[in-house]
Amino acid sequence: MKFSSSLYLLALSAPVTAFAPKTLARPAFSTLTSLFGVSTEVAGEEATEALKFKGEDGPLSPWHDIPLKGDGDSYNMVVEIPKMTKAKMEVATKEEFNPIAQDVKKGKLRDYHGPIFWNYGCLPQTWEDPNVEHPELKCFGDDDPIDVVEIGSASLPMGSVKEVKALGVLAMIDDGELDWKVLAVATDDPLAKEYNDIGDVPEAVTAGIREWFRWYKTPDDKPINSFGFDEKFLDAATAKEVIEETHDAWKKLKAGETDAGKLWTGN
Repeated sequence: MKFSSSLYLLALSAPVTAFAPKTLARPAFSTLTSLFGVSTEVAGEEATEALKFKGEDGPLSPWHDIPLKGDGDSYNMVVEIPKMTKAKMEVATKEEFNPIAQDVKKGKLRDYHGPIFWNYGCLPQTWEDPNVEHPELKCFGDDDPIDVVEIGSASLPMGSVKEVKALGVLAMIDDGELDWKVLAVATDDPLAKEYNDIGDVPEAVTAGIREWFRWYKTPDDKPINSFGFDEKFLDAATAKEVIEETHDAWKKLKAGETDAGKLWTGN
């Protein structure tokens, strides 16, 4: 189902190489054409600001209330981290209405040690179930919505909802947990006409993504991440199967058939 209303977004005018909390305190308004009549707002103390979502009827969750599917075979991506920025922003799965907030480790706001070179976010209405062991990889889900790496040419605003085409998927294993990375391109990006499956994506791009995620935690004295399936990106058909599996897991979570633990589900 397609929505024709506009997305009213607080445009965050942060530098392209870093997240700037002071800028968040004085956002400028802009109007973007989108699928959803929702708005975002910055709330909280300057050092811990969060991007909250609102619909016509009040607050909404970007994880639970935005549909997974877009038009045709596309999916809706919730953008958490624009390309060429450093702040580790994510949908806060344990907070009420799941705002986008900067990750905190040991009481400190978390930044990447260098910019991420692609748009990064998640697919709503998905969940990597930490109670289910993958039959081949023998590890459990990471308790989060499934991640998306969008490789288009534009820098997508934080908090925007973008229709994307799934091209492949990488099975990253992070600290013993399965953390799928869907590789995708925005459906309105020029590259979407060229890329339909993982074989269409240049090896330099897929290798760059894999190596970035292999090494990005090592400056914090963390071990490198590993990857299943001989470290290969699996094809678009497999990516869609993985997305459907995580969508089914989310439906069970939302229905109360799976223990939510500390997750906020709105139930």
